[in-house]
Formats: sequence, C-alpha cells, structure tokens
Amino acid sequence: MSAVHTDAHKHNMSALVIGALGVVFGDIGTSPLYAVKESLAAISGHGGLPSAGDVFGIISMILWSLLIVITIKYVLFIMRADNKGEGGIMALTALALRSPFATPLWRILINFLGICGLALFFGDGVITPAISVLSAVEGLELATPVLQPVVVPVTVIILLILFLVQRRGTAGVGAMFGPIMLLWFSALALLGIYGILKHPQILGAIDPRHALDFFLEHRGQAFLVLGAVFLSVTGAEALYADMGHFGCRPIQLAWLFLVFPALVLNYFGQGGLILDDPQMAKNPFYLLAPSWGLYPLVGMATAATVIASQAVISGAFSAARQAMQLGFLPRMEVIHTSSEEEGQIYVPTINWILLVAVLILVFGFRSSSNLASAYGIAVTGAMVIDTTIAFGVVLRTMFGWSLALTIASTLFFLLFDVLFFAANALKIPDGGWFPLLLGSFIFLLMSTWKRGTELCRHAIKKVEIPLEPFLRQVANDPVPRSPGVGIYLSTNGTMAPQPLVQNLQHHWVIHETVAILTIRFLDTPHLGQEQRVLEKDLGNGFHHLTVRFGFTETPDIPRALQHSRLFQDWSNPDETSFFLGRTAFFAEQSRNGLPLWRIHMFLWMQRNASNAASWFRLPAHRVVEMGARVIL
Repeated sequence: MSAVHTDAHKHNMSALVIGALGVVFGDIGTSPLYAVKESLAAISGHGGLPSAGDVFGIISMILWSLLIVITIKYVLFIMRADNKGEGGIMALTALALRSPFATPLWRILINFLGICGLALFFGDGVITPAISVLSAVEGLELATPVLQPVVVPVTVIILLILFLVQRRGTAGVGAMFGPIMLLWFSALALLGIYGILKHPQILGAIDPRHALDFFLEHRGQAFLVLGAVFLSVTGAEALYADMGHFGCRPIQLAWLFLVFPALVLNYFGQGGLILDDPQMAKNPFYLLAPSWGLYPLVGMATAATVIASQAVISGAFSAARQAMQLGFLPRMEVIHTSSEEEGQIYVPTINWILLVAVLILVFGFRSSSNLASAYGIAVTGAMVIDTTIAFGVVLRTMFGWSLALTIASTLFFLLFDVLFFAANALKIPDGGWFPLLLGSFIFLLMSTWKRGTELCRHAIKKVEIPLEPFLRQVANDPVPRSPGVGIYLSTNGTMAPQPLVQNLQHHWVIHETVAILTIRFLDTPHLGQEQRVLEKDLGNGFHHLTVRFGFTETPDIPRALQHSRLFQDWSNPDETSFFLGRTAFFAEQSRNGLPLWRIHMFLWMQRNASNAASWFRLPAHRVVEMGARVIL
C-alpha cells in the first residue's frame, strides 16, 4: 500500500472513529452523570455517607462490568455476529432465522425473541432522553438551590426542541456531534485525573476482590446496588446496533483507546473525590469540577445528553423501518432527511409517540434519581436476548464453534446478564413497571400485526385463483389489449392478482404488456442492483417480476424497475399503470387462536397504515386502486 493510500486510510479511519463518538457512545458516555451517585445511594441512601469499603467496592464493580459486559462480550464477541455489516436486534434475528438448523418451532421462537428485543429497545428509547437530559440539567441545583424549580421546565423545553427538530434531520448537526463528544470524553478524563489525585489510593479498586468483599459484607443489599451499577453499562447495545453506520473496527478503536479509558478515569476520579470527602457523594460528577467550571460543565453535559438522546431517537426510527419491512409493524410514513445518506430518516408517528412517553416520564418522575428506578430493566432484558441469540445461534452456525464451547460461552455471559436483570427486576415496584408496561404494549401491537397479516394472506388465498389456469383462459379466449404496460402488485406470484381479475371482469380489457410484481423483503440488510429484480416471461405478453429489498433499504419500485430487462427501454413511463388491491377485511369471530379483540386491533392498525402507493414510491398519477371485501 502506498504512502498516499496509507494516509488516506488513516484519515478515513480517524473520521469514522470521531463520527462513532457522536452517535454510538452518547448513552454510555453520559452514564457518569448518575451511575456512581445512584450506586452509593442504593447502599447508604440519598444524603447518607458511604464508607471507604463501599466506595472501593462500587468502583471495582463498575470497572469490571465495563470490562466483561462491554469490552469482552460486545466489543470482542457479539460485534463479530454481523449481518453483512449490519448489527442490532433485527439484523441478529434475521441472521438467526437463516440457521441451517431452523425448524418451524425454532423460527417461531426466534421471531418471539426478536419482537421482545425490539419492544424492549423502544422502552429504552423512551427512558434514555428523559434520564439523560434531567441528570444534566440537575447540575443547576448545585450552582444555586434557587434554580431547583426550573429543572423540570428546562428539561421539558430541551426535549420539546429536540423532538420538534427531528423533521429537519441530523445531517447538518451530525458533523458536530463527534467533535463535541470528543471534547466531552476529554473533559471526563481530565476531571477523573483531578479526582484520582485527590486520593490516589482509589486505584486499588482495580483489584476485583474489592467487589467480592463488598458482596460478602452487604449480601442482600449488594444485590440492590448491582441494579444501580448497571447504569454504567447502559448503551452497550448501541455499539452493536450502530455497527452498520461505521463498521466494526472504528467502534472497537473508539471504545478501546478513547471511551473506555475516559470512563474509567472519571469513575475512579469520582471515587477518589468521595474518599477525600464523603460529603461529595450527593453528586460526585459535578462536584469534581471547580466552582468556576460548573456552568460550562452543565452546558457540556446538556449537549452530550442531547446527542445521546438524538442517537437513541434516530435508532428508534431505523429499528421501526426495519420492523416494518420484516413484517413486525404496519407501514408508517418514512421521510428521508438527506438525499445522500440512506439511513437518515424521520418517522413522524414514532417521533410523536416517543415525545409523549418521554414527557410523561419527566412529569411523573421529576428527577434522575427517581427515573433510575425505571432504567435498566428494559436494557437488561434486551441484553439477555442479544446474548441468547448471538451465542446460542450465531457463534455455533456462523463460526463453527463446538457445541461445548458455545454453551460454555453462552452460560458465562448469560450469568452476568441474568444477575443484572434480576437486580433491576427488584426496581419494578419503584418505576421499573413503566418500561415493562410500555414494552408489553409494543409487543402486543407487533405480535398482533404479525399474526394478523398471516391471517389476511390465508384469507386472500382462499378467494384468489391460480395464475396458470388464468393465463390459459386468457390465451384460449383472447380479449382486447390496450397499449402500454399494466403492473399488478401481488403478494404471491403463483396466484392471479385480484385487481387483474377484476379489471378483466369489469372492463374486459387488459394491457398489451402485463407485469405481475411481487415484492420481497429479505433477511439481509441490503442488495446489489444486479440482485434486485428476478424476471420470468410467462408468454402472451405476461411477465412475472420479483423485486427484492434488504430490510434496511427504502422500497423504491420505479427506481428498481429501471434495472429490469423488461423496462430497460422504458422510454415513456406515462404509458405504465400500477394496479393495487385495497382489501377491506372484516372479522365476525376469533380465528386460529387470535381473540376477536386482537383481530379488531389488527384491523385498526391496518386502516391507519401508510398508503402502499406512497410507501413503494409509486407515481400517484399512474396508480389505480381496486377494492375488495374479505371476511377473515
């Protein structure tokens, strides 16, 4: 490799590392705002003074949690399980479904876990903006208690602005995120060094025996503390979920050489500060700063938490689109906020649902300490699912690990996840019920939609006629053919589309060229254009086209058809008409174990789903919709 290419590669890698700082590490990078404070409060209460042993034990627990959960489990292992470069629960679910050992029962189980993981991810997406921004603004209380009443209003204003600007996209401010977070992590490291110098003995917390001694001394109470210690690793799933944006290597480099050292220094610095003066336990992060630096630190922390919240919101948009295209959610309007970046999207429905839920949390809990009780249960649940699928399936089928090694690895990491989950489960009565309630409702919606669409396909299949007899009938009993191309969308390439049959029955005419178009979303993130369209000539002017998309791609039918042999000479698109079926489903009783009330829930979602023509980017003036009524 030449020197020029080497320099270009290093520059590109540096840009990716800085970019990853602004998107991937926002959540975990703001954990120092509250993790130590809440861990100490769990053992000594808010306002109580911790002992030196408590401080050593908690800092040691945080260090080893970061090492085992983030560095070893996610950075070194789970990030190897990529789906053509993409990560996240949906990518992992799709990957697991391609297992050569997949049976119908296995597919049901994986789909169930995937829906659970996505539901919990949305629960996390609600809590992260609320607790992050609240914890940053609470720094104003330390400047002067007079400002305490404005904490909630200021938090609400920041969150309102954050959600209201989502429609504009993040392309403009995205370039600023990385440098701001680089400044943030630099500040974390410098503040940490200052705290360590206050009491250098805190470095002894590297010894894991301090964590073990803490558990032996406090026993049952230490288990409660574990739920608060988990706050230091929230955001771990973002390393995996955002892998498709930056690649595995830049995220690994950013974590190992920038984020992890800065976090460790800051946590140890908070520990050193408290050892020097136990009174500092009330808010050790902000008290690390000199008095003149408090307001700048509050401003910097607010910026960092807004960036962390932005990353979670953008992740929710991407996850929702993937879920739609894999059939877990109904179609919703998706707005592209950048003409250059495919991943920069805005989903209005998801945005407003998140905003309402976040505001309910802020007004309901009113402080980061109260919200800490609600945080963690959703994230630990998602981590259990990640570990179960990744180590139980992917490492076995993708990397050919022996069964014994796979089981041993899975059980080792699952032990930590289950411990964290159990510790956070104790917080359910104090607020942990909220993300579980929200996640359960989302799970109900997604599972109802998944099952309802299956029932609809079966119902439509009963009234459709096979394609081959239909084509023979047209060939044997010729009908007038109008010039141009008629494209009929069909969910099943072996059956004649209802609009085609209706058009023949009512108008007794069909186009000179008829294309039956089937759209498939594959369990791969993206496809090359040469793989986009599969074509089959059915004779007598009929063709069957299968247009395929990855689950991270935007389904643009006109653009995809430009790569079809049939439409290579598509000189006049205005001679082409798209025919869509608009089927009205009705339910009179329960079907196949789905209660009537859930069927009505599905029908409500279907009626409010985004229009198929706009979803597939069809030209509105060339679309013809034909209705039908089907009883489920």
